[in-house]
Amino acid sequence: MPLKSQRLLLSAVLALFLLSGCGSEGEGAVPEETATPAAPASNQRVVRVDTEVLQPTDFEDVVQITGVIEAPNDATLSAQAGGTLEYLAPLGQRVRRGAVVARLDSDLLSAGLRQAEALLEVQKAQENLASDNFARQEPLYRDSIISALEFESVRTQLIQAQAQRSQAESAVAQATKSLANTRITAPFGGTIEQHFADSGEQIVPGAAVLRLVNTSRVRIVAGVPERYASDIEVGAAVTAAFSAYGMEPVTGQVAFVGQVINPQSRTFRVEVELPNPDGALKPEMIANLQLTRDVRTNQLVIPLTSVLREEDKSSVFVVTSPGDGTVQMAERRTVTMGPSYGGRVVVEAGLQAGDEIIVAGQTNVTEGDAVEIANRTSTR
Repeated sequence: MPLKSQRLLLSAVLALFLLSGCGSEGEGAVPEETATPAAPASNQRVVRVDTEVLQPTDFEDVVQITGVIEAPNDATLSAQAGGTLEYLAPLGQRVRRGAVVARLDSDLLSAGLRQAEALLEVQKAQENLASDNFARQEPLYRDSIISALEFESVRTQLIQAQAQRSQAESAVAQATKSLANTRITAPFGGTIEQHFADSGEQIVPGAAVLRLVNTSRVRIVAGVPERYASDIEVGAAVTAAFSAYGMEPVTGQVAFVGQVINPQSRTFRVEVELPNPDGALKPEMIANLQLTRDVRTNQLVIPLTSVLREEDKSSVFVVTSPGDGTVQMAERRTVTMGPSYGGRVVVEAGLQAGDEIIVAGQTNVTEGDAVEIANRTSTR
């Protein structure tokens, strides 16, 4: 075949091939802007969350304060006289009420008491003689056998004898008291906590001798902020925790509520009495008190961590099922909060029983997001 004819044939075949390829592409091609289909509903953003279904419950409104343990029976015993001290009860010994726990050298006072008692007996005898003489002389005076001057002398002797007897009685009473003051007795049963001197030491009247403590019952003293002045009453329930000492909490009641506000701390005094038979609670221990202000029934209570705060309002996310209920959505609701305690807060408005709120993952949620519930609980 001539070369020119071969070129014409090759050009014709190539043109036919190109026309055939273009025709095939035109039948199956889609414009580029419509080639990607819309995302299906299953690809919508879904946030995994934990929820809590709200049910009415009781809420205890509690005030938390710190107090210090005191022993109601805690006394420093002092000497009422001077002299040489002798302790009769060692440290740590338990003593009964009225027991002599220390004494002062009483030899001189004992001798003084004996002397005063002897003098009293003499004065009593003198008074008796004067009284008998007066009884004999009075009829003689009435019969004018003795003069008025003589009878007046007899009467004066009786008056003097009576006065001397009275003075002797006072001296005996004073000597008895002075001797008693050399004995230091326990005003209540308790334990010898501290000696302030040494046996054999010379002390003066009024000097501190020992400390006596009874801790079978103790009280916790605390200051409550004045804003709670109308909320705390005698008899209110109290839980005292001593976590720093590894002890279990103890329950009790408010025994005293002060009527005066401390001007420095702006608090009022409360006292809580607790039994302490084993002596585990000791004076000056620190106690964390939980005082019950009020007990509310049938309240909706939610975790504080579930609450979202914006400026002057608070809100939570509630799980809803709009439409056919196949998709669960997050709906934001504004709530009014009441008192809180223990990481939970009362909701006074904005929610109702049966609402399911998001308690974990809510910071990742926006209004209208689809949610997947990982864990669901109910209000306890």
